[in-house]
Amino acid sequence: MFDKLRMTGDLVPITGTDPVSGSWEHLAFAAHPLPDEEPSLSGATYRQISRARAALATLDSTARQLRNPSLLRRPVLRREAQSTSALEGTYAPLSEVLSGDENAPATADLREIFNYVLMADQAFAWLADGRPVTTGLLTDLQGVLVRGTSSARRWPGELRGDQVVVGRRPDAPANEIPVRAARFVPTPPGQDLEARVRDLVAWLGRDHHDQIDPVVAAAMVHYQFETLHPFFDGNGRVGRLLIVMQLLLSGVLGEPTLTVSPWFEARRGEYDDRLLGVSARGDWDRWVAFFGAGLEAAAVDTHRQMTQLLDVREELLGRIASSNLRSANAIKLVDLAMSTSSFTVRQAQADLDVTYARANKLVAQLVELEVLAPVDQAAAYGRRFHAPAATAVLLGA
Repeated sequence: MFDKLRMTGDLVPITGTDPVSGSWEHLAFAAHPLPDEEPSLSGATYRQISRARAALATLDSTARQLRNPSLLRRPVLRREAQSTSALEGTYAPLSEVLSGDENAPATADLREIFNYVLMADQAFAWLADGRPVTTGLLTDLQGVLVRGTSSARRWPGELRGDQVVVGRRPDAPANEIPVRAARFVPTPPGQDLEARVRDLVAWLGRDHHDQIDPVVAAAMVHYQFETLHPFFDGNGRVGRLLIVMQLLLSGVLGEPTLTVSPWFEARRGEYDDRLLGVSARGDWDRWVAFFGAGLEAAAVDTHRQMTQLLDVREELLGRIASSNLRSANAIKLVDLAMSTSSFTVRQAQADLDVTYARANKLVAQLVELEVLAPVDQAAAYGRRFHAPAATAVLLGA
């Protein structure tokens, strides 16, 4: 499977013990540091990159024109959290993710999904402060992601101290031990893994603008991170967040509104094949073309959803304007509903800086105008409210 003349790393010996089969020996893949020049790509791939850049520019232009560019970040981020977690086997219906309480998730899966939102918030705040990506940032982000989950038992907020394997070959015998049945075995833990992660962080800190197209750079960073697989858990989710982080760092995006995971989620098999193709055969061309197609589709879809949400906001504000309700706080409450997916009266009280009674009355007035609605009509305590028209856009209804 691995072409030793073209593969982008080295096969290194590893050993271990299986409780049933006893001692074993195998090979792991240790990725070379990323080059400081662009890999050789076909004309078709460069045309795909160009289309991706154009779609990303359109998305970012729309986001920058908003009076409050972060207004739509939260609901889009929850959608990304749901999809990126589904790729790793953690699933909750998008409707539950949009309506759930981040501070008191109803299920363990929702806790894990909301952890992604918290992780992304921390990453975007870090970059907004102008700070560079560091190994410490990456480990901190992974620690946030697994906090309060079963994965927190093994190396939380640290580079992994165990050997891990990725996937399982379809032709592997049913009784084969995991390391020999694995589709891919990443770099062994220890000083070598730590050094390769430092190499990636150093690469991220260098300016490649004159040598590498930013979309290609994002594809290279994502490949390298997933191939190193530096954490015991959460590599896919941190790695997909790194895509948006890299696009922010390169200036392709000014606002982190891009939702990349739904497209990759629908093509998981090809995604894995293209990543493995780089490691085994140095096939950057197919990976970058696939990655560019994903960014283009993601940007187009996110832009469509963003414009629909803006249309919903204008329609809701128009509904208020044509009523007898005259309150600047009504507009703020619509924006709260747009930016948080769902909220309680207590949250409205804090956001509007009014009394609880005033917030409760205003919510009731917007419910009467059918601008807002309870998430759960039967709930007696801690009721949450949402803008059904906005929720419908996020659910693709």
